[in-house]
Amino acid sequence: MTEHGKGGDTDADLGSSPARISSNRIRREVERAIAWVLVIGGVALAVYIARPLLVIFGALVFASMIDGGARLIGRVLPVSRGIRVAIVCLGVLLFLAWLVYFTGSQIQTEASVMPSLIKAQLGNALDWARAQGFAVDDVQLQEYMNRALSGVGGLATALGGLLGALATVALIVVIGLYVVAEPRLYERGAAWMVTREHRTSLQITVRRMAYTLRRLMAGRLLGMLVEGVFTYLLLAFGGYLVGVGPVPMAALLGILTGLLAFIPNIGALVSGILMALVGFSGGVEMGLWTIFVYFLVQNIDGYLVIPMIAKKTVDLAPALVLGAQLIMGLLFGILGLLLADPLLAMIKVALERRSEQNDRERDVAIANGP
Repeated sequence: MTEHGKGGDTDADLGSSPARISSNRIRREVERAIAWVLVIGGVALAVYIARPLLVIFGALVFASMIDGGARLIGRVLPVSRGIRVAIVCLGVLLFLAWLVYFTGSQIQTEASVMPSLIKAQLGNALDWARAQGFAVDDVQLQEYMNRALSGVGGLATALGGLLGALATVALIVVIGLYVVAEPRLYERGAAWMVTREHRTSLQITVRRMAYTLRRLMAGRLLGMLVEGVFTYLLLAFGGYLVGVGPVPMAALLGILTGLLAFIPNIGALVSGILMALVGFSGGVEMGLWTIFVYFLVQNIDGYLVIPMIAKKTVDLAPALVLGAQLIMGLLFGILGLLLADPLLAMIKVALERRSEQNDRERDVAIANGP
């Protein structure tokens, strides 16, 4: 008996096996089908665990902001990275403490008055529309408002209510602090998940993403500061220059404008509507002044701050960003809305890196010849 016979399977037996595909064409089609099944399965799994992945990405965004601050401090203060990270975290805590304890009473009073003021202004706007001949149905308008409120409730429910939102924020902060404490550790862990020949390419891509995210968040934070401070100063004191006096709730409007500036496009629109509604409560002149302030602040941010920092690294089309915000907000609520812009920037960096690799491979193939 031959050695093949002892094994029990000969080449002929293997060739006639029903599990073996002898045709190369059919084998390629089967491989493609398996690849598609794996892709669809991966997409389904990603959808199933999308929210935890989004929380992890939010932690990376938070870590990039802390890391960017530590790098800035390192340019002027030659201390260890751990000390610089601690300084940034302490600065954030002190700012929050100032916001709560020193402006808490004033902001709380203004925040309690703002909903009734906005409701009254919306009523005045509806009365003006009816006076101009527009047919405004109160029942239909109430239905729209209920839908909007239910949508807001849906976003809150998607985050699990107030406790769920606080837990999400806590997870983002804790994971982000772990990442920013030892970023190389997690970078090496990600590199170990791919084959050795692809590790260098992955490291380059990850570092480009980290650099882009730091620059993007730096521009975003600077924009928030500029918009919040300039809005407050112009509303609280700039009105004296044009004879309208201070705008009510200037401090609250400044803080809301600064916070909403973290959300491109949508945040600016919401803050502008709030400013106009509060401004027109003090008269037409004050309302026009708030509109002027809104456009002035947005132009300062759009033509000075953003080109100076963010667009040097990632230039995203506004329509593309708005579309991503709508999709992410619909799928994942307020968390998706906040992270749509950074996620889109990371996808762009990955695609650009892949395009560079394809061009390099094509150049090598042309150089080697047929």
